[in-house]
Amino acid sequence: MGKQGSPRSPRPKSVGADLSLGMKEYQGRCPETLPGSDPSLGRRISGGDYNWNRNLLLHGLKNEPAKFGACKGVYVGKKHTWFRKHVRSVVFMFGLMGFLFLLDSLMVSIFDSMNLQGSSAPIKSSGLKEDKSYPNEEKSPVLMYDRLLNLASSALAEKEFKQDSLNFWEEPYRHASVWKPCADRKSSKIIGKSEKSNGFMLVSANGGLNQQRVAICNAVAVASLLNATLVLPKFLYSNVWKDPSQFGDIYQEDYFINIMKDELEIVKELPPHLESLDMEAIGSLITDADIPKEAKPIEYVQKVLPLLLRNGVVHFLGFGNRLGFDPLPFKLQRLRCKCNFHALKFVPKIQRVGSLLVQRIRKYDAAKSRLDKQLLGNFMSNIPLKENHAEGGPSKYLALHLRFEVDMVAYSLCEFGGGENEQKELQAYRETHFPLLIERLKNVKPVSPTQRRKLGKCPLTPEEAALVLSGLGFKRGTYIYLAGSHIYGGQSRMHPFTNLYPNLVTKEDLLSPGELEPFRNFSSQLAALDFIACATADVFAMTDSGSQLSSLVSGFRTYYGGGRAPTLRPNKKRLAAILMESRTIEWKSFEERVKKMIEEGQRVRVRGFGRSIYRQPRCPQCMCKSHLH
Repeated sequence: MGKQGSPRSPRPKSVGADLSLGMKEYQGRCPETLPGSDPSLGRRISGGDYNWNRNLLLHGLKNEPAKFGACKGVYVGKKHTWFRKHVRSVVFMFGLMGFLFLLDSLMVSIFDSMNLQGSSAPIKSSGLKEDKSYPNEEKSPVLMYDRLLNLASSALAEKEFKQDSLNFWEEPYRHASVWKPCADRKSSKIIGKSEKSNGFMLVSANGGLNQQRVAICNAVAVASLLNATLVLPKFLYSNVWKDPSQFGDIYQEDYFINIMKDELEIVKELPPHLESLDMEAIGSLITDADIPKEAKPIEYVQKVLPLLLRNGVVHFLGFGNRLGFDPLPFKLQRLRCKCNFHALKFVPKIQRVGSLLVQRIRKYDAAKSRLDKQLLGNFMSNIPLKENHAEGGPSKYLALHLRFEVDMVAYSLCEFGGGENEQKELQAYRETHFPLLIERLKNVKPVSPTQRRKLGKCPLTPEEAALVLSGLGFKRGTYIYLAGSHIYGGQSRMHPFTNLYPNLVTKEDLLSPGELEPFRNFSSQLAALDFIACATADVFAMTDSGSQLSSLVSGFRTYYGGGRAPTLRPNKKRLAAILMESRTIEWKSFEERVKKMIEEGQRVRVRGFGRSIYRQPRCPQCMCKSHLH
């Protein structure tokens, strides 16, 4: 049924007038015996049809002469004369009615479809992508917590008429502003590079944008440890990411080399006499199998340094997650921070389009913070906000990294309310893409999906993410930027979210096809746009704190945010316990527990031993601590 207020096909006046004349004459003479005397005749019914029941009328006119005989003789006497006189008009009238009936049904179905999309979200079809790795059928919305969704919807409606008292737009703890960026400062603990290099170090990094970024920072530290000259890292082509981008397509090469020059020598290419060497043949090819995960510095000194001194070159192939966070000398830790937060600056092409993303959702084009300036360069103006702010436009937005892609969903071994079809679909995906997982599962006792959810092992669904935001008190009109947008289940899975929060946008919504064209088929460059939009948001919300994007973005916000860049990080185990009570919990209790969970995740903590320095840079190697005034 069309949404109230939506345009509808007009009633056909001429046909209705002709028909009403015949009906008046007919009903005036024999009202008690007419099959069409139901008072609902002629009214609009569900689906948008006009209830002129053609079969009923024809039945009455043609197949019930006995009832007609009971009427006044005047009508019986004139029936055949009138019918012969108007037979062509009657046939034309019913033909036209049939055509209008079909046209009206068609128009209503179109408006129904438009209204359904409108009630969900203003997301363009290009914005929310279906993953092509699994059957892409149009599905009904999947609901796991329908009662809670109804309570959330009512709560959001009530909040529309109340003054906004939400405090999650701000950092809750003043101590967050005590820590200042200083990884680029010179320190007495930092010893400059040696005059003579031990040789050249090549790195071929795998993974996507964020895995490659971590690999670059680790490579800087290892090159310094081995006193090697670092060749600008190469990026391996992945059948998953399908992106041929290299370092210079994403980061500013000369800027990177210049920022690191005091601590490390970096060159763009190997010298000609080393380029033709067969690295594997001379024993200088080092794979992930040769260096364990989270390796300590001593392992590089013992295994790699002798090869470097003997051959003058080593090549790390893969280099994913191959340097631990602790124990690590102060100098190497500082170098990783300086590389991540200062040396890796996006190329102008990415900065320019990233600034367009931020400008269009904020509705102004001035730099708002140090985060803006670091990530967007000179593409945001320096005009004060009061002069530059568009009248009536929203100035705040929340960025959401919703990790609900098909690979993560399938690998989790969880269930998400889609029933048997979903289970078969995900099992087929696992068999195709995760054969090692399938083999491993044959030899272990399975953990039930319910138990996995209790342990916090299941990625949050869009529905669960929406419930968290509504429990925190974010209003229905909140502008939300969705990073990624390859959501498993597409629109059907996003429906519960967009019903609560319709102002959801993606980069495909905010940028024109022409603006996105230079990034087509370059997933890492597209990911850089998401990185910018998330890092510079007024609030950043994640659903999986273990993802590289969420870790790096939250670290950037800590480093450059000045205590004014809040991050919302749910505890999946605690949230699962709350949602287990979805059938009985009162909304007020749900709100209180969700808020407490998020507030505890926002506490100002100094980086703990072994913790990621990219995600938690509050430590002496990365940041300097000042005093509160």
